[in-house]
Amino acid sequence: MIETRIATEVRAEGRKLSGYAATFHNETRILDFHETIAPGAFAASLRSQPDILALVDHDSGKVLARTKSGSLRLSEDAHGLRFELDVPPTTLGNDILAMAARSDLGGMSFGFTVPEGGDEWRGDKRTLRNVVLHEISVVQSFPAYGGTSIQARARQQRTDTDRRLAILELEASHVAIPQN
Repeated sequence: MIETRIATEVRAEGRKLSGYAATFHNETRILDFHETIAPGAFAASLRSQPDILALVDHDSGKVLARTKSGSLRLSEDAHGLRFELDVPPTTLGNDILAMAARSDLGGMSFGFTVPEGGDEWRGDKRTLRNVVLHEISVVQSFPAYGGTSIQARARQQRTDTDRRLAILELEASHVAIPQN
C-alpha cells in the first residue's frame, strides 16, 4: 500500500506549477512517531520508475501530468524533491491554476512505498532513506489520515513493530494506485 506525505512549496507561472513535493531534514509527526526524509531517498526511483504521475488529491482519476510524456519533470537537489509540471488546458487544470493564483492550494504531497531496508528506525524516529515514488499530488485542502487524531490522543507507547503495523493500517485506508 502507498503512504502519503505533504509539503507546502508550490508556485504557478503561466501554465506551469513548480516547487517541492518533499523536503529533506524536516521532521514531521505521523501518529506517535517522527519522520524525516534523507537526501537521496528518491534517487533510485527517479532513475528506475518508467512513469510517475502528478495527480490532484492522490486521485488516480485526476491526472495533471506524467514523467512518461514529459509533462512532469522531477529531480532531487539539496533541498528536496523538485517538480515542474505543465498544467493541461482542461477544466481540472484550469481550476488548479485558478486556485494556485489565489494561493488557495493546500500544498503538495507525494505517494510512495518503502522497499525492504529503505527506512531506519531509532526509537520513535523514522528516517526514509530509499522510497519508491509513485506519484506527487497537488493537494486542494489538507490531507487527513484515517484514525490519526484518535491514535495521537491515546499517546500509546508503541514498539517499532506496533508503529509498522499502524503505518500499514494507514496505508490500507488509502486507495492503491494501479502499477503498470
